Amino acid sequence: QVQLVESGGGLVQAGGSLRLSCAASGSIFSINAMGWYRQAPGKQRELVAASTSGGNTRYADSVKGRFTVSRDNAKNMVYLQMNSLKPEDTAVYYCNARVVTTTSIYGVDYWGKGTLVTVSS
Repeated sequence: QVQLVESGGGLVQAGGSLRLSCAASGSIFSINAMGWYRQAPGKQRELVAASTSGGNTRYADSVKGRFTVSRDNAKNMVYLQMNSLKPEDTAVYYCNARVVTTTSIYGVDYWGKGTLVTVSS
């Protein structure tokens, strides 16, 4: 089994910053892509930012230039530095990881339970 645990959410004023962290643990052989999604009330879950094990990254257009995703592969962790936050960034942020285990060589997607980010205007 694999567990993802997020931390770092909270309430911040518009223009402020937050840093989210996600730690993966369990029966992990390796992790391919690892990143963040978010879901605002009444909306579908969307990709925010993701990073491959090789360091390639991709971002939603709405966060480019404001958010930065990074990984610590040795610790199986991924981070999301969020700057210049806007009220429209308010959402539950979920950590996602494509994990390779000894029984799933192509990898299986795992999700954290989410952490709430609220940006006040």
